[in-house]
Amino acid sequence: MAELAGKRFDSPDEVRKFTDGKGQVDLVDLNGHAIGLGTFEPGWRWSENVKPITGTQSCEVEHIGYVLQGRMALRMDDGTEREFGPGDTFHMPPGHDAWIVGEEKCVLLDFGGLKGYATAG
Repeated sequence: MAELAGKRFDSPDEVRKFTDGKGQVDLVDLNGHAIGLGTFEPGWRWSENVKPITGTQSCEVEHIGYVLQGRMALRMDDGTEREFGPGDTFHMPPGHDAWIVGEEKCVLLDFGGLKGYATAG
């Protein structure tokens, strides 16, 4: 039986930084369930700031989350596009590129587990 757990993002279990100082994901682990607080600076783009870390053609991680601030656009490998902003929930299946829209940073919560996100190999 799992035990009751609670953590704060001001003391994350892990921090994964993006290239060029364009943001990071702070991770907390709650009994094997990772929750990420992502901060994406203006100009961030997955294909420029995470692809060099992972080496994959597109993001191969599933994301399920909620946008707190800013806007993020997404293009699936099949060409489908969508934009998300404050108050939006989202499901981003594997196989996508994403980027920040506008000059405001984007902050979001990701409940998808983030296994392998912004990590090598």
